[in-house]
Amino acid sequence: MKTKQLFFVIVLFLFCITGCTTSFDGNGQKTEENEKDFPPNVLGFIKIEGVRHEMEPGNYRWERKKGLETEAVTTDAASSYQIGEGFDAIEVKPGADIAIKIKDKPKLSVFPWNRDGSGKEIILENNRLSAPSSKGRYIYEVLAKWSNGEISYTFVVEVN
Repeated sequence: MKTKQLFFVIVLFLFCITGCTTSFDGNGQKTEENEKDFPPNVLGFIKIEGVRHEMEPGNYRWERKKGLETEAVTTDAASSYQIGEGFDAIEVKPGADIAIKIKDKPKLSVFPWNRDGSGKEIILENNRLSAPSSKGRYIYEVLAKWSNGEISYTFVVEVN
């Protein structure tokens, strides 16, 4: 009889220590994160006249809860102006519609860049902006923020 009880206790113990791996994010939501998915690789795109173009990711910051601890990853990259200097610009018409598409719909902020640094934030409507009306090369930074992290993306347009 004692052998059956001991066997039951051992099986129950093993079940408890292997079955309790659900974690929660900062909002109390269950997360099913895979160790390989941290930090996540979230691609960002812009769509101009029906054509999708990938934006270049720059610096990022991510956090996640692991038990009672918080794990964080932060990188630093060149400025959007420096990143954009080496890009082939996407040719657009003056005032062209530029739609920003990023998975999980983060909060977006867009800033123009030049040699002197970042300009005033561009107000988006439905994650869209219009290309400038004046000819020239324009570098933009898109800052995407989720509840547990953020990524900076860069894209470059040439208005003809």
